[in-house]
Amino acid sequence: MKAIKWALVSVAVVIALLLAIVLVLPHFIDLQKYKPEIEKRISDNLGLPVSIKGDLRLSLFPWAGIAFSELRVANPPGFKEETLLFVKSFDVKVKLIPLLSRDIQVKGFIVEGPRLVLEKKEDGKANWEQIGKPSGEPPPPPQEREKAGKEKPSGEGLPIKSLAVGEMSVRNGSLIWVDGTSGARKEIKNIGLEIKDVSLDRPVTFLLTAGMDAIPVQMEGKVGPLGSDPMKGSLPLAVSLKAFKDLAVDLKGKVQDLGSRPKFDLALEVAPFSPRKVMQSLGQDFPVNTADPKAFGAVSLKCRIKGNPDRVSISDGAMGLDDSKIGFSANLKDPAKPDLNFEMKIDRVDVDRYLPPQSEKKGSRETPAKPQSKPEKTDYSGLRKAVLNGEIRAGEMKIMSARIQNGLVKVRGRDGVFHVDPFGFSAYEGTVSSKAEIDVRKDVPNTKVELSMNNVKARPLLNDVLKKDILDGTAKAKMALRMEGDTPDKIKKTLNGSGDLRFTDGAIIGIDIPGMVRNLKSAFGSPAKSAEKPKTDFAELAVPFSVKDGVVQTKGSSITSPLLRVTAEGTADLNQETLDMRVEPKAVGTLKGQGDTKERSGIMVPVLVTGTFSDPRFAPDLKGVLEKGLQERLLGPKQEGEGQSTKDKLKDVLRGFGK
Repeated sequence: MKAIKWALVSVAVVIALLLAIVLVLPHFIDLQKYKPEIEKRISDNLGLPVSIKGDLRLSLFPWAGIAFSELRVANPPGFKEETLLFVKSFDVKVKLIPLLSRDIQVKGFIVEGPRLVLEKKEDGKANWEQIGKPSGEPPPPPQEREKAGKEKPSGEGLPIKSLAVGEMSVRNGSLIWVDGTSGARKEIKNIGLEIKDVSLDRPVTFLLTAGMDAIPVQMEGKVGPLGSDPMKGSLPLAVSLKAFKDLAVDLKGKVQDLGSRPKFDLALEVAPFSPRKVMQSLGQDFPVNTADPKAFGAVSLKCRIKGNPDRVSISDGAMGLDDSKIGFSANLKDPAKPDLNFEMKIDRVDVDRYLPPQSEKKGSRETPAKPQSKPEKTDYSGLRKAVLNGEIRAGEMKIMSARIQNGLVKVRGRDGVFHVDPFGFSAYEGTVSSKAEIDVRKDVPNTKVELSMNNVKARPLLNDVLKKDILDGTAKAKMALRMEGDTPDKIKKTLNGSGDLRFTDGAIIGIDIPGMVRNLKSAFGSPAKSAEKPKTDFAELAVPFSVKDGVVQTKGSSITSPLLRVTAEGTADLNQETLDMRVEPKAVGTLKGQGDTKERSGIMVPVLVTGTFSDPRFAPDLKGVLEKGLQERLLGPKQEGEGQSTKDKLKDVLRGFGK
């Protein structure tokens, strides 16, 4: 018994001595002596200079802990900011004895006042690219980083049996973004992170708060339970984000096999919010200048996202955009060579609301704008790798003021060649169908377009699009065009092709060609006022045309109408937006209109159409009148007893035209 007693006493003495050593030892160890070595080790691992200004503090019982203050990680050379990371204080305490049985109990893990600066120089190099590498050594290419990540073994679970954390928090943090390429500088302040109920067998609750330009942002949620091996199996999560007073985002689902081949199955929902109000709360102008200042006033989103790093599918997509409802789904494979399949269905949309506002008409005396710098070339290398197959349907649309229904667009392509076939819709009691080929294998896109239009009512269409009442009738058209470039100016200069445009049972509004024939003075001089607009009725208006380098040329254009035939030829320059046409009307002795091709005699009075697209001008071709000897036909032969000669009558006509 005595032996047992002395043994117990000895054990107690040893334990007491150990406890005494644990309690007293930190007071005798001068940690400041080792601070330079600690700083050096951290610097070697980060590849950046590290300093700890405050004292190091160590405790061993009952909680093993270490604390320090004012840790500073310097920015790499060549950056404006001196510091990449600053930590005001750090304190962690872990229960010592349970560590022997791989039971981790953390009393507290507290980081106070961290300040992280992410900076990009004018040449595009970023300060974080040097972390973990000696100064001046470039980071490994993405392919090597990806390969290294795949080769890293996932392990056999966590090397612990249990985990419990009492308090885990980051307080009063800040994140600064400095972009030398644009001169932008942004700061997120008051960053705080609180993690509660940290364990392996219960969901972990977290709360992240921050302030962006004095606007609070909050993210909260639950993750887990983590289990003994979070890198295997399924990891449930539910995250909610609230920001800018109006924005609320919910993300629920699960991720699986994080250590080998990650997979995810998530449901995303964005409650209706106003992007304009979000930008207004940030004190920023809305980044898109729209014709309707209320556009993007309400946006919502709901969809399911499922997949892995090599393949992502989006299903049950529903998006609200102002008054429009959009359903969508998509599948994306192989990010290195994107293969995208998608479907989209829009109930109705007013595209004009989202286009830039029309600039005010410039006066002729306005000071010409300064020449702009040469725009950068568009990079089409990504499209050359992509594979695309998609379909868009729209119930009702308004674009360029034209109202269309039942729109259908199908797109397919690969290796830089894309086909749009069909691109069709119904409009104004008729149909329009077209197809196109877009080739971006070279730096300058090459486009071919074929279009067919049937039974479209021209008058309401032109009234909506041009806001001008100039033509009535039923339109049919066929055309084939090709062009190069990706800007309006380049496209117009390289536009080539041909087509045929025909209108039946209509009228040219605003021009009275029979009146021009009957009375030069009233038609081209100062016509008498009338309650009705002048017009030229026709049974058929045919405009065959060809285009070369942006100049439209028409030969054989004609109007067939009772008692009137009109032919026209000339050019319309799309580059300069100018007209140079000659119209020859002929009064004939028949009431037959469409289908009559017989040559007939009549009065010929050529009309010149010049000016611009927005301001066309009409005048009689007097030179043509004289050259063709029409003065006799116009004035008639001199009758017996008539006191005025033909020559005198012609002079009177010309004199009257000049008034």
